[in-house]
Parts: sequence; structure tokens; C-alpha cells
Amino acid sequence: MSSAAISGERTWLRVVAPVSVGVFALVLWQVLVSLGGVDDYLLPGPAEIVEEFLAFAPAIGAAALTTGTNALVGLIVGALLGIALAALAARWRILDLMTAPVVAGLAVIPIVALAPVLNSMFGADSQVGRQTIAALASFVPVFVNTLRGFRQVLPVHRDLMRAYAAGSGQVLRAVTLPTALPFVFTGIRLASSLAVISALVAEYFGGPRGGLGAMISTSAATSAYARAWAYVFAAILLGLLFYVVTLLLERAAVRRRH
Repeated sequence: MSSAAISGERTWLRVVAPVSVGVFALVLWQVLVSLGGVDDYLLPGPAEIVEEFLAFAPAIGAAALTTGTNALVGLIVGALLGIALAALAARWRILDLMTAPVVAGLAVIPIVALAPVLNSMFGADSQVGRQTIAALASFVPVFVNTLRGFRQVLPVHRDLMRAYAAGSGQVLRAVTLPTALPFVFTGIRLASSLAVISALVAEYFGGPRGGLGAMISTSAATSAYARAWAYVFAAILLGLLFYVVTLLLERAAVRRRH
């Protein structure tokens, strides 16, 4: 069997295997709900959730757009700050030592504690608090992975660039960034899911209504449990969309680098 055929078979298996597991889980879920006598308020069936998803598709789309926008803004800001600070920390050891405890502190900040404070700080009609939370959540994995990537550069490569009289900016563009690129995108891929989760959770604690988190809370409070699960399903799709887009960008960047 040729290498192309083997590669195609592996790709096919990577797609079919998780889809098959997901379909089996949904069928099992529906059977347990239908035949097991589980009450709707405990666990609605997939068929009922899909029905609610289709019936409220415009509202779900608008809520997903709000949450997705907040997550995207936070992801971009957090990633840019993480890359910039990692470049400085890799350049100056003293800055690395100064930022290490700060990053460690940011990594353990609970969203449920920070969200009410930021929502009150920026006002009830502003999305800035939620975007800030998404940015903080995105910053940590991007910074950690990017800094690790910058440290992968061999000293001999930097010495060679200096022998060619290259400046610090030229060394960064020609050697450091290309070497660190896979690590940068790994951090961004991890941050993409965290940005969606953070923006979603922040919507439970004040601020303007309209996002997926707020709609899940409202639907559950009014006993519309199938509708709440439909919003949860939309949040899952949004997280998968962010993850897949960043994964495709990573593969394109790495392929171009090679």
C-alpha cells in the first residue's frame, strides 16, 4: 500500500472514529431518556434539544455572536500581549524573573470571583469586563508556550546572526520567531477554548444580557431545560469553531515555515 493511501486511511479514521463515538453516545442518550423514564427537567433528550435549537435558531445565533465576539477580542488581545511579553522576557532575564510570579497569579484567578468585579467596574452595559476576562485567560497559555518556544533557539544560531552584524529585531524575525512558531500556535490553540469558556462564564455575573451564558441561565430559571441545553449545544459548537480555526491556522503557518 502506498504512503498516500496509508495517509488517507489514517485521515479517514481520525474523522470517522470520533463521529461514530458521538453518534453512539447520542443514540444511547435518547434511548435512556425515552425508555428509562428520565424526567425532562433532569435531562431532556437529544431530539427535544435539537427541536428547541431549530425553533430558537435566530436567538441562539445572536447570543453565540455576542459571546464569540467577546471571546475573539479577548483571544486577540491576550495572545498579542502574551507574545510581546514573552519576547521581552526571553530577551532580559530580570524581566523573566519579575513576570513569573505575576503569570502564576493570573493562572489561578477564579473567573467567578473576577467577573462580578470587572462587570461592575466597566458598567452594566459594557462588554469590556467579559473581554478582559477572556484576554486574561488567553494570556497565560500563550505567554508560557511562546516563552518556551523562544528558549528553543540554539545559541549558535544567535551567534551566527551576530556574526553577520544582525540587530536584535533581525534576529527575532529571522531566527527566534520561526523557531518558536509551533509553540506560539500551541498556546493560541489552548487559549482559544479558554477564551470561549471565560467569556461564557463571565456572562453569568452581571453585565448586558444577550450572550450564551445569560441565555442558559435565563432558560434554566424559567424551567425551559431543553432550551437551556440548546444554548449549551451552541456554546460547544462555538468552542469547536474557535479550536478548529486556530488548528487550521497553525497547520498553515507550520507548513509555510517548512
